[in-house]
Order: sequence, then structure tokens, then C-alpha cells
Amino acid sequence: MGWLTKILKGSSYKGHSHQKYGHDRTWDEPRDSVEEDVDIAIALSLSELDQKGKSVIDSDEQPTKVQSDDDEKPAKVQSDDDEKPAKFQYEEDEQSAEVQLEEDEQLAKALQESLNMGSPPRDDNGSIFQPFPFFMPAGYSRICAGCKLEIGHGRYLSCMGTVWHPECFRCRACNLPITDYEYSMSGNHPYHKSCYKEQHHPRCDVCKNFIPTNSNGLIEYRAHPFWLQKYCPSHERDRTPRCCSCERMEPRDARYLLLDDGRKLCLECLDSAIMDTHECQPLYLEIQDFYEGLNMKVKQQVPMLLVERQALNEAMEGEKNGHHHMPETRGLCLSEEQTVTTILRRPKIGAGYRMIDMVTEPHRLIRRCEVTAILVLYGLPRLLTGSILAHEMMHAWLRLNGYPNLSPEVEEGICQVLAHMWLDAEMYSTSGSDVASSSASSSSSSSSSSASSKKGKRSDFEKKLGDFFKHQIESDSSTAYGEGFRIGNKAVLKYGLRRTLDHIRMTGSFPF
Repeated sequence: MGWLTKILKGSSYKGHSHQKYGHDRTWDEPRDSVEEDVDIAIALSLSELDQKGKSVIDSDEQPTKVQSDDDEKPAKVQSDDDEKPAKFQYEEDEQSAEVQLEEDEQLAKALQESLNMGSPPRDDNGSIFQPFPFFMPAGYSRICAGCKLEIGHGRYLSCMGTVWHPECFRCRACNLPITDYEYSMSGNHPYHKSCYKEQHHPRCDVCKNFIPTNSNGLIEYRAHPFWLQKYCPSHERDRTPRCCSCERMEPRDARYLLLDDGRKLCLECLDSAIMDTHECQPLYLEIQDFYEGLNMKVKQQVPMLLVERQALNEAMEGEKNGHHHMPETRGLCLSEEQTVTTILRRPKIGAGYRMIDMVTEPHRLIRRCEVTAILVLYGLPRLLTGSILAHEMMHAWLRLNGYPNLSPEVEEGICQVLAHMWLDAEMYSTSGSDVASSSASSSSSSSSSSASSKKGKRSDFEKKLGDFFKHQIESDSSTAYGEGFRIGNKAVLKYGLRRTLDHIRMTGSFPF
């Protein structure tokens, strides 16, 4: 098995190999493959066997040639006797050589297969790792895009148009290596698919789950136009409650307060909510001062009552005149005599986040002038309650000052302008000051206002809430309240409040 030694010895060299081949000839060329080593080794083995067979025959024939004639017979016998074994030996060696050749070929084949099995693995199993080439051109190197170091022999990643060490290709979010077959990209940065979904797939602000895709495979959700609260479309159909003040949907991980009339109030709005008639009186006085500062003092004493939803709806049914903002009315300026149930004492928060122990009493309204009372829905934040009062107070002022029956667009529009002006005054007034400023183009004034319930340093949420109530007025889509406000506000900004009111008295419409 000298040829096997030559294979193992020869295949371990790099570059030139110096080994004996045939009759003292030296093979001095580089061999590029293991197959060539095997072929040469087999040739060496056959050469050795051939030389061995020839040496046996020559040694047996030589003595017969030097024998004398007398000894010819014996010599022939000897020669015959020796020739048989020599001949047999030759045939035996020839058979042995054939067997040996067959064994050599089988062994060489097995050795080649074992060498093939040891070759680098191919990327045919879905793995993102790729083997480094078995033979590399001289001077060739790969640089990892992560650590900027050379990639030697071993596994590497080819992605994003470059190559990486497996441990250098990491998720932008969790900074752990990405070993999955698939990954996500955002801003030219790789992410685990799960990390990308966690960071970039929108979650529902109500149920806190990932917003599902629609039938077309697209992410579809709803969003509040002001608060930008994102939620699944299904929550518009599953009766998820909204706050009766800010309109935000109730999240699954939060609790809204349940009022006696079925409305729900979020805790942020509850913080400045006005719950009974007595608690609302300071704010009502502030609104009166606001009108006096605009030279629009309401001289008659008009009662103001806080009521539940049911009482407000019943009073609205008994009112012959007036315009009401559907789907829900939150304030009403009455002109008829009625008996209205008002809230005397604010309720308490009981078990299950429900309002309990509310004290009410019936109040008989007597008509002494064109206006019998102003009703406001209870349980709303101070800024919203104040804007409703400012709106209803303008209804009262118009009726008490002899304005004719106006169209809904003009009457509701100018009332919304006054509510918006009051919110402006509240939002831009100095914190802790009792000065409420109001301006409308050339007509502007200011007046001192008494400290009302819940007034003081406003939280960031209450400031945001004031902006939301202004946004509601500005973006109202109804003809009377929305379009009426936009036309009326444009007229007031152009001509001033007093000239606009004079034009309404004379023509029943806004000036252009």
C-alpha cells in the first residue's frame, strides 16, 4: 500500500510535489485535484507490480542459459521444472495484479467519496449562512459590514448587498443577531420580524392588540381627528363606550365613570367636571361678566339649572321655539313655563365606578320675560360647561334685545361665535389671573371675572381639552352650527362684533 502513503503524503502538500514516478522520473508539477493524486498513485502501483513480475522470470531463465549440453536434459528438466513455477508465479502475479488493481480502484473510489463528503456544505437547506469558497483567489478577502474586519474561512451572511459575520448581523431594536431566514427592513436597518412588528405595526389604543389587516392584506384602522386615538374598525360596531366630553374611546385597561343617565366620563374630564347647580353658579357669573365686558349685559336675571339628560330632553320637547344640535343637546335656552328637575347636590362615586346618591328636586319656571331659564347638562368639564353657557347666553341676549326670528344658520352661528370667543379668552388668559380678555377685530374689551368653580392653574390635559372644544366648533359639519359659525366668525373678524350684530338686526343675515 505504498501508493496510499503517496496519496496521503502528496495531498498534504501545497504547490509543487516531488515524488518518484515510474523509472526514476520525477513529477514536478502542481496537482490541482485529489483525482489526479489518485490516478498517479494507481499508476505507481501498477508499475511496481510490473517490475516485480519481470524480476521473477529473469532470475529463473538465466541459469538455464549457462547449462552445458550434457546437462541439457537435466537442465531442460530443471528448466521445465523451474519454468512451471516461474510461469505459475507470473500468472499468479498477473492475477494478483488484477485483483490488486480492482481493490485499488475501489479504495480510491471510496477515498474520493470520503473526500467529497468532507467538502464545504452547500446552501441548499434554506439557511441564510453560506460557506466560504473552498479555494480563494490570491489576494482576495471579504470585509464584514458590521465589525469591518476580514471574514476568514467559515460561515458568513450575504444580505443587504454586502457580507457579514453571523454574529455581526444584528437587529436594530433588540441588538441580538438575526438568525432567521427572513428579516424586515426599516430605514436601511435590519430587524427581526417580531421586533419590527412590535415597533412599527400599529396597535389599537382601545384593545391594545395589533390592528389586523383587512381582506386586501392592508392595515386598516380608525383615528380620532383631534386626539389621533387609533383603534380597530370593529370597535365602532361593538358598542365600545366613548367619553361624553372628549369623545375618546374607553381603553380596555382603563375605567370610565358611569353617570346616572348612562353617559360615560373619562377620569381626565372628571377632574374638572361640574356636577350640580350650586357648583356651577360661579362659572355662570363669570359668563355674565364676559358679556358685560363686550357691552352686551343681560339685564334680566335668568335662572340657570344643571340637569340630567332625561330632564333636558323633556324640556326640549316642551319648548316650541329654538334650534337644537342633534344627536345630543347639551344646553337649552327656555322661553316657556315648565317644571324642570334640577340637581341640588353632586353625586358620589360608588362601587363599579358608578355615580350614586344624587339629590334632585323639581323647579317651577315662571315666564317673566322672553327667557325663562338656561339649562345645561351636568357632569361636563368646566371649559365645556362654560362654552355651552356662553352659547345659550347669546340666545337669551338676542331674544331679550328684540332680534326678530332668525334663521338657524344665523342664530346658531352667532351663538357659536360667542362660545368660541369665550374659549379663546379662557385659553389665553394669564394663569391665576381673574382677567378674561376677548377680542374680535375692531371690537375688543376685557373685564374682570370672579373666580369660578374648578378655575385655577390648568393641567396640560385641560389646555388640550380647551383646544379640542374649539376644534369641535370650527370643524362642525352641520349647516346651522358649523357653516353658520364659519360665516359668522368671518364677518366678526372683518367688521367687528357690534357692526355684525347691527347688520343681523336690520337684515337677519351676516354681512359679507
